[in-house]
Amino acid sequence: MALSRIMAGAAHTRFDPARHHNKNNSNHCGLAMLGHIESYDERCQTGVIKYQNQFYEFHIDQWTSQEPPKAGDDVDFDHDDGKVSEVSPVGAYLMEVKPVKSRMLAALLGIVFGAIGLHRIYLGFYMLGLLQTLVTLGTGGFGVMWGFIEGVLIFTGHIDKDAKGRHLK
Repeated sequence: MALSRIMAGAAHTRFDPARHHNKNNSNHCGLAMLGHIESYDERCQTGVIKYQNQFYEFHIDQWTSQEPPKAGDDVDFDHDDGKVSEVSPVGAYLMEVKPVKSRMLAALLGIVFGAIGLHRIYLGFYMLGLLQTLVTLGTGGFGVMWGFIEGVLIFTGHIDKDAKGRHLK
């Protein structure tokens, strides 16, 4: 009986965001929470974090990572009385980004099939690839130059990242 009371008491001492987050009480006394960056304005260097149905504004001064914040990042943040004191990225954002797409293949696709944007589709820029196809069709073939030039730029390293920001192999 005493053991079950101790175990029940131990269960209540673990941090449970749902228990500690009270919508009617904005005084959270320095809780660390996991949230999601809804928006970030580079010009003003401010962003908005969403946690459950609450929004918290932060400034770049509270950001702890070397990489700038981006909308869509999952973050761990501390706040006291509704004001954010520290924000840091979590999950895959902490892992080193490794290249997965081939520079030579992307360059070859650009030089040979650049008119239809195949190199951009390969790199993950689907809408840009579609736009290149439409420009080629709409200009009677003059859009071929766009893809060819990009193929050369990929080959020389001037275009060196895919749509997810990873460097090319």
